[in-house]
Amino acid sequence: MFRITHLLKTMMTDTPPNKPRKMAGPVVIWNLIRRCNLQCKHCYATSLDIDFSGELSTEEIKTTMDDLKVANVSVLILSGGEPLMRPDIYELSAYAKSLGFFLALSTNGTLITEDNIEQIKAANYQYVGISIDGLEAYHDDFRRQKGSYKASLNAVKLCKQAGIKVGLRLCLTRDNKDDLAAMLDLMDEYNVDKFYMSHLNYSGRGKRNAERDAMFAMTKTAMEQLFDRAWHHIQTGRESDFVTGNNDADGVFLLHWAEKKFANDPIYVTRLKNLKQHLINWGGNASGVNVANIDNTGTIHPDTYWWDHPIGNVRDEKFSDVWANTQDPLMLGFRQSPRPVKGRCAKCAYLNICGGNTRTRAFAQTGDAWSEDPGCYLTDAEIGLATTNFETSSNKKDNSIEVLSL
Repeated sequence: MFRITHLLKTMMTDTPPNKPRKMAGPVVIWNLIRRCNLQCKHCYATSLDIDFSGELSTEEIKTTMDDLKVANVSVLILSGGEPLMRPDIYELSAYAKSLGFFLALSTNGTLITEDNIEQIKAANYQYVGISIDGLEAYHDDFRRQKGSYKASLNAVKLCKQAGIKVGLRLCLTRDNKDDLAAMLDLMDEYNVDKFYMSHLNYSGRGKRNAERDAMFAMTKTAMEQLFDRAWHHIQTGRESDFVTGNNDADGVFLLHWAEKKFANDPIYVTRLKNLKQHLINWGGNASGVNVANIDNTGTIHPDTYWWDHPIGNVRDEKFSDVWANTQDPLMLGFRQSPRPVKGRCAKCAYLNICGGNTRTRAFAQTGDAWSEDPGCYLTDAEIGLATTNFETSSNKKDNSIEVLSL
């Protein structure tokens, strides 16, 4: 996850960054259930509104939660499918809170109503992320359910009224890019605490719809909108949090944006140097290192987009043992520094910032997890390469060529 607001706030002072700290344990995103009442076009879990066999029992989940503490996991994100369709969701949430996890809920929001908002509040989630992928017409089509937009927006309103920290989650595509400005206005209208924009990743339904990924030039425009709005909030004292996910080139693009915006103001000379160091300390993609995934059947993955790559199962092994001792080749590559990336990624002047970006896109297009990321929206010039030597089909001409479809 790329924390735009957190990084931009460093531009307010000349305080140098601290030395990077290694996380004691990964953030765990747990897909508790695969069933979902929606069938979103970008779903990496390829969920349906049916029961899936082999899912973990309540006691199996609790036992694994105990072991997550052994693995020094402090942040737990409950996801799905739709996690609120799991009958024991409140029992599991209460147990997680009793163990001291920072607990978040990732939901489409349609099942949060006046009837259960008090239960949601009592669960004491530190954060509830609600997916709204554009304005009403687009959202309902994308989510494949008429009325889902109004239901999700009502959930946002109910959470705010209940004093729950809530965020909007949007997956950027070529078809909803024009809704982004209105979505940011919606964030302000409802006083939403957090805005998360996910770049389309190529797995599950997202893989089959890769041709609908936003064109690179449009991605840059969207990122600039987020940077501008985040900076405006900081300047005006509006407490908010802007983050993105699934494209670590965002870190490099933020640096270029800041250099352009503040280049002529001498007060920012030191701050720009500090921002670059903050970005280096962040280090980019954290799959298999600071991020882990457990699916509905207990299978452990490097992150939520590697569902075709199991490294163990909590029914057979302890998560803490698997995570600490795995000899899986992909995991070893993730934990190598720098990672063994190839092509443009290997030659990139900012590899220490983005970490080689998202490996699932490279694997989806080439079968090689370490080939260059076809979703990098930066030109060769922007990553410090000579275009005559390292130009690729995705970075020719005006950089508006769409990612090659699968």
